[in-house]
Amino acid sequence: MKTFLLCLFLITIGCSDSGNTESTLPNSEDTSNLNIESMEPRIIFFGDSLTAGFGLDDYETSWPHLIQNRLAKAGHSFHITNAGVSGDTTSGGMGRIEWVLSQKPTIFVLELGANDMLRGIPPAVTKKNLQAMIQKVQSEHPNCQILLIGMQATPNMGKSYRAEFNSIYPDLAKEAGISLVPFLLEKVAGIRSLNQKDGIHPTKEGHVLLADTVYPYMLKLVEKSKKR
Repeated sequence: MKTFLLCLFLITIGCSDSGNTESTLPNSEDTSNLNIESMEPRIIFFGDSLTAGFGLDDYETSWPHLIQNRLAKAGHSFHITNAGVSGDTTSGGMGRIEWVLSQKPTIFVLELGANDMLRGIPPAVTKKNLQAMIQKVQSEHPNCQILLIGMQATPNMGKSYRAEFNSIYPDLAKEAGISLVPFLLEKVAGIRSLNQKDGIHPTKEGHVLLADTVYPYMLKLVEKSKKR
């Protein structure tokens, strides 16, 4: 049953996001007029609706902002950019990464690929796009720490596709020498009480668990970045 719900959960993410092009939550930070010189250190969360916090009433309850708050309580002050775009694919990310990188991130969190999988895009294409984005960050900001957020293919995609897709993230992390969160939805996928009424996006409580999943990896990168 849990496998079935996981499949349904991920499929509906792609279906609902495809027509929504909101780059951030309604009340999230407007980055168009930011003074670049005042933004360091900065964490950029670059992803889809899971990063944007689709459906939440308060953008500060999305997992990127919860992580920012936890870091602050631990004595680490960072500005953040929530660059989540609902329905975005890795190809879409390629088209907007240049502008985002102009904000000179200290840490770059890359969460894309789920919508590629749900649309049946060949895993080789997804991997190529993710690899290109990672290389771009490393080229333009050599001291920037990168955290790759992993996703897993749904069972209905078939064994061959699943195996190829699921290997993308650990393979890229190893090849690029970057940190990896194996599966963002590990604690919420397929659990109805942790997802909104649409059965698609995590609730406020669900986002707390997403933050729980990512925070330990983020804390290590924050400490590492301060040694440079």
